[in-house]
Amino acid sequence: MSSELIFVTGASGFLGSHVVLQLLKEGYRVRAVARGAKADQLKSIYASYGDRFEVVKIIDISHDQFPEALVGVDAILHLASPLPGRAEPAALLAAAVEGTLNVIVQGEKAGVRRMVVTSSIATVANPKESYTDKDWNPVTKEMALTGGNEMLTYGASKKFAEMALWEWADKHPHVEVTTLNPPFFYGPFTPHFPIPASPDFGFISTDLLVYNLLFRDGVFPPRTRYIDVRDVAQAHIRALKSPPAAKVGRKRIIFSSPYGWSFQKTLDFIAEQRPALKDRLITGKPPALAFDVLPMDFGRVEEVLGMKVEDFRTVEQTTLDTVDTLIQVEDQWRSAGHPIKTPPTF
Repeated sequence: MSSELIFVTGASGFLGSHVVLQLLKEGYRVRAVARGAKADQLKSIYASYGDRFEVVKIIDISHDQFPEALVGVDAILHLASPLPGRAEPAALLAAAVEGTLNVIVQGEKAGVRRMVVTSSIATVANPKESYTDKDWNPVTKEMALTGGNEMLTYGASKKFAEMALWEWADKHPHVEVTTLNPPFFYGPFTPHFPIPASPDFGFISTDLLVYNLLFRDGVFPPRTRYIDVRDVAQAHIRALKSPPAAKVGRKRIIFSSPYGWSFQKTLDFIAEQRPALKDRLITGKPPALAFDVLPMDFGRVEEVLGMKVEDFRTVEQTTLDTVDTLIQVEDQWRSAGHPIKTPPTF
């Protein structure tokens, strides 16, 4: 158990709720930053943890100065990042870069020497299908600004934010920096993740890809690769105790679940384990792509994070826990009188 104080951005999100919960369960103290009503909501839902959880209210993570909030902080977990479709491309790119650097620069000035930043597999994806810490998505700023593709722009925002971070890290070797680059993550919602009163597909986050499988006219995810959100959260906490870069090199960790199925096997499993859902499952033909586990170096993940293959949750557990949490949310919306419609694609 650790009593260290961890500064967390993005604490109100899907991943953030799991990170905060795991930190508190492992004895850490948490100081979260959030905007407006989200800050008030966080104070309320984590009230039972007393002074082990506190919230600092900010307006703009890209430009606000909050030196007092960093006093006494032992490490920073920077999870916050603008989501696709929430801003014009140029603004999205700028916010991702400026938000990351603002938090990291202020943290270093305050004496924080451990930083863990949530990046994405989108920063790595490339035509060669090579996934090492040396690989980068070839997307350019021009492509992101003019391509008219929200996910392309999002991938670019994550890429340029991470590149700016590593450029900064190279100039500040006294700070231990780790980035975590997962694919889409699925899993249950925590008890501290408030369910909106009416259907809100943004709230569902990347579980939206699984939710689409529960509708006859839904859309299949683009790939079968995934990771359990609880494993991503655990990776953030393990990164707090990772060996120094001087020993293991740049800590840019590309990782995914070592398990998985084809889309058809996933549907068959849901129908078998949750027969009440059988007649509502997606009816379209699964994409003509093979089931694929990300070609990654699990030895590297173990070396830096101490996570072995057997530490990752099984595809059975992730699939059922995700489906069950989505149905629970759906039932709440339906009982409140809201019709349930096919969700949009992610």
